[in-house]
Amino acid sequence: MEYRFKYMRESELLTQKQVAEHLFCSQRTYSYYESGEHDIPTKTLIRLADFYNVSVDYLLCRTDNPETNR
Repeated sequence: MEYRFKYMRESELLTQKQVAEHLFCSQRTYSYYESGEHDIPTKTLIRLADFYNVSVDYLLCRTDNPETNR
């Protein structure tokens, strides 16, 4: 599955460790999420979308529109 996690992280000039700390997980765990080796839990996915201020669908490449529906 294609994710935008790496693109978003790199566009904000963040390291995997910095994002992992925000998500309360290890850098290795976040690396697995970013590479698609592990599925990201729903709560973590929502937290990541809130962190970048984009929709979950955008992070999961289900849309090219990053706006959230709040």
